Amino acid sequence: MEAGAEELVPRLLPVGDWDLAEDFAPTVPPRTPQEYLKRVQIEAARCPDVVVAKIDPRKLKKKQTVNISISGCQPAPEGYSPTLRWQQQQVANFSAVRQSLNKHRNHWRSQHLDSNVIMPKSEDEEGWKKFCLGERIYSEIDALSDNENIGIDYMKVGFPPLLSIVSRMNQATVTSVLEYLISWFGEKKFTPELGRWLYALLACLEKPLLPEAHSLIRQLARRCSEVRVLEENKNEEQISALNLIICLVSRYFDQRDLADEPS
Repeated sequence: MEAGAEELVPRLLPVGDWDLAEDFAPTVPPRTPQEYLKRVQIEAARCPDVVVAKIDPRKLKKKQTVNISISGCQPAPEGYSPTLRWQQQQVANFSAVRQSLNKHRNHWRSQHLDSNVIMPKSEDEEGWKKFCLGERIYSEIDALSDNENIGIDYMKVGFPPLLSIVSRMNQATVTSVLEYLISWFGEKKFTPELGRWLYALLACLEKPLLPEAHSLIRQLARRCSEVRVLEENKNEEQISALNLIICLVSRYFDQRDLADEPS
């Protein structure tokens, strides 16, 4: 450290010119407080003035900060708020699904996938959106042509969340895919394909929730409440699906401030 800089940063533990033992060796453990402080001084003098950290830019692609909003959900449209009994029944059904999935996970994981099922890598956001929702929804194609109505082309209509598929997903992948689909839902309409995958991913989400997952499911519930209010035709089936997701987030995953008040 230069003399000018040293004057601006006075030493908290000044090290004087002590009479150290003749056999003092900076490379061996210190035997006295004076030797310890002297060794610290020597090591500090060897440090470069400027140090540049080596950062892998690939690790900065994802957000590093988790923002957890405390705002609640918008109330259901008049006449569409779910009853408390309905909500309790949905939580019970969901709990049974999770227990069954955990019990038979190893069995389903061992099942062979069809040759056309190629699961994307965890970090492949666009690949997972196409895999879950299909080319038709991903590319926003309104309808299939007559030639495409023959048989089921899962690349076009999306793969359903089969047990043999979701059982192969670890928690990191479950959270990533949930994030991809919630991001999609933030700008797009709700579809049955999206609803099935959201339900399946929630069923695979382990408790206690990690902070990132906690933030994601709250974001999902709030988005469902927004879409529910904006639903012009008041499609009862769609509103029921949105009610279900809000119910699971709020009552099964203990985000009670987001729960619908019983009608």
